[in-house]
Amino acid sequence: MTPTDAVLWRRAQDGDAEAFGDLYERHVRAVQAFCLWRTADTQVAEDVAATTFLEAWRCRARLELLTPTAAAMLLGVATNVMRQQWRTKRRHAAAVERMRHQVRAAHRGHEDDAIARIDAMRRLRDEGSALRGLPRHEREVLALVAWGELSYEETAAALGVPVGTVRSRLSRARARLGDAFPASQPTPTPVHAEASRS
Repeated sequence: MTPTDAVLWRRAQDGDAEAFGDLYERHVRAVQAFCLWRTADTQVAEDVAATTFLEAWRCRARLELLTPTAAAMLLGVATNVMRQQWRTKRRHAAAVERMRHQVRAAHRGHEDDAIARIDAMRRLRDEGSALRGLPRHEREVLALVAWGELSYEETAAALGVPVGTVRSRLSRARARLGDAFPASQPTPTPVHAEASRS
């Protein structure tokens, strides 16, 4: 009989690399697909997915499987990996911005024209889509439910928040998006009432 994710995870926690490899084979495509939707970059998505499994293995002793499958746990790890990467990118962007101001102060004329063009390109990039305009916590819930295809309970387990918080965040995200909600993607189960706000 094929072992369940729970059995494989217990073995992995005991150091069984083969059991962890079986979990990898079961869930790697779903993790990569989720990361691709969140990053819109194939190479970045593959890197994040690889880091996700490395982190899951490294932290296996303290990671708890709260659902019948390991999907929620792994997507939760992936979400944390992306948060860390985005924090690093923001710090890098801030450093570049400081350098840009120093360059502007030191060099006028043609350098200013080049910087203005860079600024214009950056503004276009930063405008992004309606989805990227959502607050991070709402975007994460929407991604896990609509694109990760997790249930509310699995999403709550992945993010470490109550189910009511998942429902309220999803409701607010859909209200903000309105017609911009991507109809081509799976639609979450309708939210009948908002629970406690987060």
